[in-house]
Amino acid sequence: MKTRLIPLLALSLLGLVASSTNALAAADEKLKAAAEQEKAPLIETLRDMVMIESGSSDAEGLKKMADFTEARLKALGASTERRKTTAGIGADMVIATFQGSGTRKLMLIAHMDTVYQRGILGSEPYRVDGNRIYGPGIADDKGGIAVVLHALKILKEAGWQDYARLTVSFNPDEEVGSIGSGEIIAELADQHDVVLSCEPTVAAPVAKNDGLLLGASGTATAKMEVKGRASHAGAAPDLGRNALIELAHQLLQTKDVAKSIPGTQLNWTTAQAGTVRNQIPEKAEAGADIRLTIPDGVAKLQAALDEKLKTKLVPDTETTVTIIAGRPPFVASDRGRALAQQGQAIYAEIDRKLDIAEMTGGATDAGYANRSGKAVVVESFGLAGFGYHARDEFIDTNSVVPRLYLMSRMLIEQGKKK
Repeated sequence: MKTRLIPLLALSLLGLVASSTNALAAADEKLKAAAEQEKAPLIETLRDMVMIESGSSDAEGLKKMADFTEARLKALGASTERRKTTAGIGADMVIATFQGSGTRKLMLIAHMDTVYQRGILGSEPYRVDGNRIYGPGIADDKGGIAVVLHALKILKEAGWQDYARLTVSFNPDEEVGSIGSGEIIAELADQHDVVLSCEPTVAAPVAKNDGLLLGASGTATAKMEVKGRASHAGAAPDLGRNALIELAHQLLQTKDVAKSIPGTQLNWTTAQAGTVRNQIPEKAEAGADIRLTIPDGVAKLQAALDEKLKTKLVPDTETTVTIIAGRPPFVASDRGRALAQQGQAIYAEIDRKLDIAEMTGGATDAGYANRSGKAVVVESFGLAGFGYHARDEFIDTNSVVPRLYLMSRMLIEQGKKK
């Protein structure tokens, strides 16, 4: 990407970073001008990244994304490392570290993978339509990466170093539950004071205003297995023990189990039984999607399900349910809420309204970052967009300047704290 340095603007921004709050009004306009100047380069970066297909199972594409982002972070002055994920296809995380002259430790996170399979650009190409730019993964989460890279560029040109350490983490497996990076994110987050997570905010007209997010469900999966007895379906059905019938019974009696446990949600979504038409099935199984907003939700659901399974319909069958925990829930602390409210004040400086969303059913790596409660964590600092995980995913270019302004101002303000 071609970049142009603007010496006079950089000198003006040096004044912004060094100024006291008494000069804040004048300084805001200079920062906004820097964000406006960075809009076109950010869009160019977005296009470059969208043209790299990087589905969660695409090792080659993820390597290209890691190469791209690492090079950009090095150009900004970071020390970088590539850390292998501990599970999955073994793609690399990109972790960048900046050393400053302040006291606070700040962290930014986003993800390089998308949900799309290789070849998606053939049917869903990068395209511009007015203020919308379409492309697979452009909002979720290449827009978040772009905000990080270009906000840091603005601050680098301003000479801002009011932090002890600033860490950037881009992981390659968020869309499959961060199975190989979640623990690394949690470990890194615990070493920092503040973590800003850069998933997208919802664009107009779906949402009236841009937003920040204070809560996201954790995830888990459940597997129900029924063991019965096979027999001839025509000649001796009564000698069998129909695992399919018992599975149906257990699904019906457990379908509402989460309603008695606030902070949990369980939905049976898959099922399989039998292999041939003329045999009573001896095995059957079902799978469930689980969402959680409480830390002990898995244990509570497991206990409730085990109690339900004691009631059988088909004698001599055995039913078990196994729950595997995934990404932890994200529920922001009071400190996180205060940080989001600071974001509202920052948006007000440029005459825009910022909404604070309490909860979403989608999961996020903010759950790992927030797990111990050591860092202050807020979600959705990425660009405004919509259509994630679907056809016609887009970002709204009208959000570029406000989101760059928000990220840059937020980092400046957090660096001031002691």
